[in-house]
Amino acid sequence: MKRKIAVLGATGSIGKSTLDVIAANENDFEIVLLSAHQDTRGLLSLGTQFPRAKIVITDHQKWEKQTPETRSAITYWGQDGLVQAIRESGADIVVNGIAGAAGLLPSITALETGADLALANKETIVMAGPLVASIAKKNHCRILPVDSEHSAVFHLLEAHGADAIEEVILTASGGPFRQYSREQLEQVSLQDALNHPTWKMGGKITIDSASLANKGLEVIEAVRLFSLKVEQVSVLVHPQSYVHSLIRLKDGSLYAQISKPDMRVPIHNALFWPEVRYCQFGRLDLVGQTIHFEQPKTELFPLLPLAYEAARLGEGYPAAYNAANEEAVAAFMKGHISFVDIGRIVAQVLEKEWSCDEFDLQSILDVDQRSRAAAQECIKELHH
Repeated sequence: MKRKIAVLGATGSIGKSTLDVIAANENDFEIVLLSAHQDTRGLLSLGTQFPRAKIVITDHQKWEKQTPETRSAITYWGQDGLVQAIRESGADIVVNGIAGAAGLLPSITALETGADLALANKETIVMAGPLVASIAKKNHCRILPVDSEHSAVFHLLEAHGADAIEEVILTASGGPFRQYSREQLEQVSLQDALNHPTWKMGGKITIDSASLANKGLEVIEAVRLFSLKVEQVSVLVHPQSYVHSLIRLKDGSLYAQISKPDMRVPIHNALFWPEVRYCQFGRLDLVGQTIHFEQPKTELFPLLPLAYEAARLGEGYPAAYNAANEEAVAAFMKGHISFVDIGRIVAQVLEKEWSCDEFDLQSILDVDQRSRAAAQECIKELHH
């Protein structure tokens, strides 16, 4: 029996990598749903390759601009359309490659249908980890991380048992500004920030990698996804991006997952879990390789220590961290603020009160909305 797969964000880097994995294992999987936010042309092209899949475009305005002929090829449109498509797809696994907070509701919907969630959308766990975990438990399905770091931790914990763990070490490439001074960071352009040394990703996540906000989100995600204490999660800069994460056992020994930086490896592992199957991607020959680690410069990259603070405070603070960062990155991409202003805005937003009495979806969305408004106020002040 082929496993039925829904791919959300099908035209983005995660979606394309997922389709590569499926093409290499076409006897094992069947695509039942493909979604994109704005890339209508890319999505419709995929629709011709997978004629039995539901096709969803989530940007309503983009859908309205299509010709009647093109519209007829799109099964659903808008966020509501995506939720409906997930419910009707019959997917065994939903791969969520949507960027940002927009990925939260599709994740929840997927788990409510009883599908396993292959999750690249870290905001789902950052914003609503406890809620999402309870939905997964209630519906007897698994959250299978697709981020290379969390995928590595997931499999290392599975191999050694959570009780044996003393520490989880997430690795960071350090981004393009690893060796920059404070003065150089003040002068960074958008083009500089979009030039990642080892990974090819979308704009927002590339900027997050440059600011270490991406690693900050991953720290929060690791704490919430694996039920760890904040002090059990540390970060090391590892420019080669071969070691995707490490765990330290209580006896002091370290275990790592090592491969070439290729997102198709963690996607392959998520789609085949719990089986370990042959994977043609990411194979690394260690001969002649040098592997280097260093401490992150937290004084120059404040978004990493701010994430630790949000993780310690818990409740709505991680959601506020994420929302403020999303708004600040969008403003930087529009040229309204500087690169270093991103950290300043997130710091200002986190100084406000973000506790949650009820950790339900409405409370989380309320924090998300209020923290975006607070970030917008900070952006206005800096922009003028």
